[in-house]
Amino acid sequence: MAHYLDPKNDLTFKRVFGEHKHLCISLINSMLPLDESQRVVSIEYQSGELTPEIEILRHSIVNVRCTDSTGRQFLVEMQMYWSESFKSRVLLNASKAYVRQLDRAEKYELLQPVYALNFVNENFEKTPEMKNEYYHHYKIVNIKDTRKQIKGLEFLFIELKKFIPQNRTERKLHELWLRFLTEINESTEKIPEELLENEDTREAVKYLEVGAYTKEQLYTYDLVRDAILTERSVLSDATQIGMEKGRKEGEEQGMQKVAAACLKKGMPLEDIIELTGLTADKICRLQDHGRQAK
Repeated sequence: MAHYLDPKNDLTFKRVFGEHKHLCISLINSMLPLDESQRVVSIEYQSGELTPEIEILRHSIVNVRCTDSTGRQFLVEMQMYWSESFKSRVLLNASKAYVRQLDRAEKYELLQPVYALNFVNENFEKTPEMKNEYYHHYKIVNIKDTRKQIKGLEFLFIELKKFIPQNRTERKLHELWLRFLTEINESTEKIPEELLENEDTREAVKYLEVGAYTKEQLYTYDLVRDAILTERSVLSDATQIGMEKGRKEGEEQGMQKVAAACLKKGMPLEDIIELTGLTADKICRLQDHGRQAK
């Protein structure tokens, strides 16, 4: 029985979509809202990072950059956990890719669009109205008439954990690729039959088999996976510490307001200390501040 690796890992994602052009084309065409006449036919991979790596995110970002036969650029990324700064990074990368075309195109009208396709392995849109929305498409549009668009940059963010297969015929490949990314990992024993029935996803599954990798590559895979888990834990701990600090600061500010009100009523210092838990020094500073305000 075959054993499989997680396709979201840096090593496997690049093996599938960064080494096999037809699979990358299939993924792009299935995810981007392109008309039939706009569909990608052929691509060439581009190497090199657009921005210096961010230290804390060094293991969380997977890049596949490519250009199609018309000059359009596609930046395909996998974000293993969400950070608000990721949107800024995506915007910066896409903008740099767009601007760098000026090295080859002397006229602005010759600049080709840049599409940033981002898969996110966490939920980041948490408002009630976005509860079931996993697909987020951004353009530069006129606020009053969104049909009017400044073309050049488009951004797509796909929340993988919100995705639920609907088995819709018109979006079959779209759903198959998302199932490929969400339903296969190290604990998978049997591949869903639907993925094996499609030529593209069936081939991609082969590149996830453990036997397709050397010991050195598997070691690298484990390093990336462990680093992601460590960074997730570090960020989670930092967030928790920040929340706890904020809660304590909020509670203290609330007690300061209570203490100030008690001082106005002439309550004894000892009683205010017992009521609020503030130190005598802090309460006296509040009292001095109140006198100065008068």
